[in-house]
Amino acid sequence: MAPAGKLSGFRREGSDWFCNGGLPSDLTVSIEGVTFHLHKFPLVSKCGKIARALEESKNTDNKTLTMVLEEFPGGRDAFLIAAKFCYGSRVELTARNVILVHCAAEYLEMTDEFGEGNLLSRSESFFHKNTLRNWKDCILALQSSEPVLPRAEKLHLVGKCLNALSMMVCTDPSLFGWPMMMYGSFQSPGGSILWNGINTGARIRSSESDWWFEDISYLSVSLFERLIKTMQARGIRPESLAGAIMYYSRKHLPGLGRWQGGQGGKTRTVASFSLTPATIDQRVLLESIEKLLPDKKGKSYCRFLLGLLRVSLILNVSQTCKDSLERRIGMQLELATLDSLLIPTYSDSDALYNTDCIEQIVHYFISTESNLTSFSPSSRDLQASASPSSESSRKVAKLIDSYIAEIASDVNLKPEKIRRLAEALPESSRLLHDGLYRALDIYFKAHPWLSDREKEELCNIIDYQKLSIHACAHASQNDRLPLRVVLQVLFFEQLHLRTALAGCLNALDGEIAPAAAPVPITALGDMAGEIVQRDGWVTVVRENQVLKVDMDRMSSRVGELEEEFSKIKQEMKTVTKSHSSRSSPRLVARKIGCKLVPRPSDAQPESLNRTGSTPRASIERARRSHKSKLSESFT
Repeated sequence: MAPAGKLSGFRREGSDWFCNGGLPSDLTVSIEGVTFHLHKFPLVSKCGKIARALEESKNTDNKTLTMVLEEFPGGRDAFLIAAKFCYGSRVELTARNVILVHCAAEYLEMTDEFGEGNLLSRSESFFHKNTLRNWKDCILALQSSEPVLPRAEKLHLVGKCLNALSMMVCTDPSLFGWPMMMYGSFQSPGGSILWNGINTGARIRSSESDWWFEDISYLSVSLFERLIKTMQARGIRPESLAGAIMYYSRKHLPGLGRWQGGQGGKTRTVASFSLTPATIDQRVLLESIEKLLPDKKGKSYCRFLLGLLRVSLILNVSQTCKDSLERRIGMQLELATLDSLLIPTYSDSDALYNTDCIEQIVHYFISTESNLTSFSPSSRDLQASASPSSESSRKVAKLIDSYIAEIASDVNLKPEKIRRLAEALPESSRLLHDGLYRALDIYFKAHPWLSDREKEELCNIIDYQKLSIHACAHASQNDRLPLRVVLQVLFFEQLHLRTALAGCLNALDGEIAPAAAPVPITALGDMAGEIVQRDGWVTVVRENQVLKVDMDRMSSRVGELEEEFSKIKQEMKTVTKSHSSRSSPRLVARKIGCKLVPRPSDAQPESLNRTGSTPRASIERARRSHKSKLSESFT
């Protein structure tokens, strides 16, 4: 906007400006080191401030009036426009200079008292009739108001621009901007807009709800913050505000995908091509953005919050800002993903990942009652269905177990970090402890120098009764686990096997086994501890192994007896049908080498007790023998 070279009626010589009127100058005005050599009459007739200064200087003998205008709004460029207006030269008002000229005219008191249609009223008319009715001009006027922001605020120019932009966002863009049609006679082959067949050179604006994100991203932090608050007061949808905040943050903050491929392919609006990016203080931006964030929940929104937390650790923002981000994340932690939780350590710590902030987020999840609502279903990739608290706890427990397993391979990770993370969640949040066991197994593999005592202390966070059959089988053969832990796993594995075998035997008997009363967890733990503390623990291990072999043999033997008995019955039926007229079943059975059980009619009741045992009786004796062995092994 700064004039360059010779302008209409004025010329520049070094740092001085002269009027081409031919008369000697009797008024000099100095602004920001630049001197304007002017004449009294044109300026006194239009400017109240200069007229008053001339009245005060009449008592002096100086023929030339010298004025130094410090902190002149708009600087020397705005004063040059005002001076040209006083000399009757043509003045062009644009969206870029209207606020600067209006502030300069107000400073010089160029009101209608010193001439009808003075610069103040003319700039105000242009501002209301042209600037406030056009989206592009409002953005340009706001961006150019930065040098005179306090005075523009006082004159309510900034507030009017913000209200106009908020209203346009709430309104159909086709009512105030360029046509929205993406086809037909409105669009040229090159993608520009056609008015009555004439190429305007302007690009068609996207009809999506995020068409305004790019334009407002050129505003400064203070103006962007005020615009978002104005939109909130007007009732714009939270998902739209969140989208604008996320777009603005990704553009100006490192690590949030400033120029991502998905955003770079978007068609920018008319305003974006003529705007220059604002100079942003990233730390001030992040602290300001955190205060603007809506209290909503969503998958992409939660990922964005975790990205902000990562950047906040890099920029070392205030503790209040970090605590607020952790609280917001904790209230929707069930929507987070594993990769977004892997926040590196940016301090002097030896560990690779920052587990302290994740632990704090989990505490916020447990202690804070989440009453957040999801974004509306119409928003893109921001919605998330509300989940019951129990389901959310299970999701978070699974997520934290996966997180511990991911960071467990860090050789500098301390055992107490693992323990605090695992114990941050209540016991009821984990139905199975397989995830915890897997994480500890990875940790023990990456830290082979740990002592058995340290390993046992970590293993105390596992509830062995909540281990699945596969986890128990793996743990019983895991050389990385301490022996005391292996014994406890074997004990609970035996309980599982005994319960499963009892159910199998009851099914073979055709009996419906009543539901056994569950053994309390504390009682089982005490029993396992007593077994471990005994001096004869080697014998216990061997007896357990023998019992497992006996159980397997007995199960296979029962199956063989049943199969053999079924074959005998089938062969007897076949022989009886084919040879019923020539031989008896007993004779046929004797020929094929089988011994039949005598019928009740062939023997007395007491003789039944002396005959060979049936398969069912064998099963009963096997089960009683197994129970006696099992009780003896643990006594």
